Amino acid sequence: MTNQIYPCLWFDGKAQAAATFYCSIFKNSTITADNQMVVTFELNGKKFMGLNAGPQFKFNEAVSFVVDCETQEEIDYYWEKLTANGGSEGQCGWLKDQFGVSWQIVPTILPKLLSDPAKAQKVIQVYMQMKKFNIEQLKNA
Repeated sequence: MTNQIYPCLWFDGKAQAAATFYCSIFKNSTITADNQMVVTFELNGKKFMGLNAGPQFKFNEAVSFVVDCETQEEIDYYWEKLTANGGSEGQCGWLKDQFGVSWQIVPTILPKLLSDPAKAQKVIQVYMQMKKFNIEQLKNA
């Protein structure tokens, strides 16, 4: 028997709306079970649980979900979709969606650029000025 580990996200009565929203953005995603209290869903094959609770707890940046992106088109897509309908942009690839969940939309090339001692400081200076990552600007740093 394997013990699967997955996040449970506490929503103020909007778990079903959140699951539907996320499944509309990520390919290969589906709602797997739903009742008035709990909705379980998979995003790209990863299991999540949404709990309809109350306003006692709010999301914050202490927990975020990272989306690795190969291309600028992917970055633009996830950035646009996740900030829609009341989401907000943050710095350095961070954003919050309309439910207050934090996401990091990150180019997969970033670790390689940061591991180059000759470029790392320039790359950091460039991305510290960004909200949404721009791959070409990072490469040209």
